[in-house]
Amino acid sequence: MNKSIVSIVKYENPLESVRKVIELTNGFEHLPSKARVFIKPNIVYWNRYCDIPKWGVITTSRVIEDVVILLKEHGINDIIIGEGIVSEDPKDTETANDAFEKLGYNLLKDQYGVKAFNIFERPFEKIELTEGLTAKMNSDMINSDFLVNIPVLKTHAQCVVSLGIKNLKGLINIASRKKFHSADPIRNLHFNVAQLANKTPPSLTIIDGIYTLERGPAIDGKAHRNNILVASKDIFAADVVGANLLDIDPSAVPHLVQASKDRNRPLDLSDIDIVGEKIEDLATPHEWDYIYSNNNTLPLPYQKAGITGIKYHKYDETMCTYCSGLNGILLSGIKMAWKGEPFDDVEILTGKVMKPTPGMNKTILVGQCIYNENKDDPNINEVIAIKGCPPSIEDVQKALKQVGIKVPSYFFKNLDKAPLIFMGRYQNNPEFEESFYQIH
Repeated sequence: MNKSIVSIVKYENPLESVRKVIELTNGFEHLPSKARVFIKPNIVYWNRYCDIPKWGVITTSRVIEDVVILLKEHGINDIIIGEGIVSEDPKDTETANDAFEKLGYNLLKDQYGVKAFNIFERPFEKIELTEGLTAKMNSDMINSDFLVNIPVLKTHAQCVVSLGIKNLKGLINIASRKKFHSADPIRNLHFNVAQLANKTPPSLTIIDGIYTLERGPAIDGKAHRNNILVASKDIFAADVVGANLLDIDPSAVPHLVQASKDRNRPLDLSDIDIVGEKIEDLATPHEWDYIYSNNNTLPLPYQKAGITGIKYHKYDETMCTYCSGLNGILLSGIKMAWKGEPFDDVEILTGKVMKPTPGMNKTILVGQCIYNENKDDPNINEVIAIKGCPPSIEDVQKALKQVGIKVPSYFFKNLDKAPLIFMGRYQNNPEFEESFYQIH
């Protein structure tokens, strides 16, 4: 049996470490010099108003630049970097422009002739990922000769890990992303994510673990400096190794379980040839789940703080990216509003499948999906709707006020600067260098 090669390298030196991890897996073997190459980084979130913790959240510009240089050395001149950054306003293009500028992608244009595209400003093609599942995927990637997929080595609160396969979700359009968070118990988010790599061109996956992230995928996770690079021409094998490096059994990752069934592949390492470093020497435990208490109706820290009179049910995989962004805002607002007195038996429902609890005084339905599902439910005493897809921050503010959750007005006025709260944990720590997100 021919085993898939996965290389693991300790990041030690610019360019040479990336060169080594690619060469060990024969990553550019058979890549013709006139190929059109598409590079897919991971930019899960961006804020153009203040600094954000990029470590473990965003693919390092260091690795992106090294890959570009190595492709140029290989004779490749047609290189595209493409990503679809989600922002509060689906029509917002300034956020992506700001990210590309500050991450140095525009310098790569000047220095190496690379093209950098916000995929929401580019054409999409409708493709059938598997029988019965279609998605609109970026046309530039679909029509490339070769894909270099560069995710971050991190966990994910809904998908357990976000590695090579999951990173491709950033190449589908907004409607497809929402559809992926399906209420279908079988063809759910995990099934859908597992299909993302089915129609890509030949590819090389390079997992950037210079910084890793637990309780990801966003800025509220906890980053670690681990200096790991993983590469393989087999995206599934790369993800199996990546999960092991996070000390997570791939059998606990639903989309990898599905991918193994689809490919008739084992979930252990028996059909993978690991070259370079050993997993057991580099693996470190990374938590992925956010713990809730009281039958999953309140985050554990809120229960420990004595917060009562409110049920905030734990998110599930049917909650899409846009409502996920509101989840943190709602929880932060509730925490700020808590003054020691019980709230007025308020319940908050999200996603697509949650059902109201009888006997609650007020029920907030967050997002158009859950509103459509429950607006006429007889178990709701009073509906407070945060409609829209995505809902607006203004409607969130009004809803909390309507149920008597008095969030200080400055909280909403300063939301654009909220990421600074998370920056504090990395300040004055020399391991967390901004230079990794700059082009040199």
